[in-house]
Amino acid sequence: MNQRMDYYAASPDAIKAMVGLEQRIGKSSLEKPLMELVRLRASLINGCAYCVDLHNRDARKAGEDDRRLAAVSVWRETPFFTERERAALLWTEALTLVADGHVPDEVWAAVQPHFSPEELTDLTLLVVAINGWNRFAVAFRKTPATS
Repeated sequence: MNQRMDYYAASPDAIKAMVGLEQRIGKSSLEKPLMELVRLRASLINGCAYCVDLHNRDARKAGEDDRRLAAVSVWRETPFFTERERAALLWTEALTLVADGHVPDEVWAAVQPHFSPEELTDLTLLVVAINGWNRFAVAFRKTPATS
């Protein structure tokens, strides 16, 4: 598969806007390992090979366990994640697949006790950002480097 175009070069201002989201997310109180799990789960749902590769590598560099990373797509069936992480993964799925259920009340009820209002807003921004990056990479066929 060949990359369709270099979207970084095509519109640096668009990428600058995306980077602005990431800068805000970086200042949030959300835990870095949690953020990588969220990025990885959304990227898996969206079928973004570039982002799956990137966030697997970033999570490993940050000390994340290979077993947990391998289980992100089946998080419900494993004992490897905390209740807070499970809530974040549930929120990530609901927002990434928003057209399927419009974030049901049951999801809200499960997620809300684990995050402060500011954290939940920042978590939502994180999901928005990774879904945006996924759409850039998928639309323009950005692929992982071979090495």
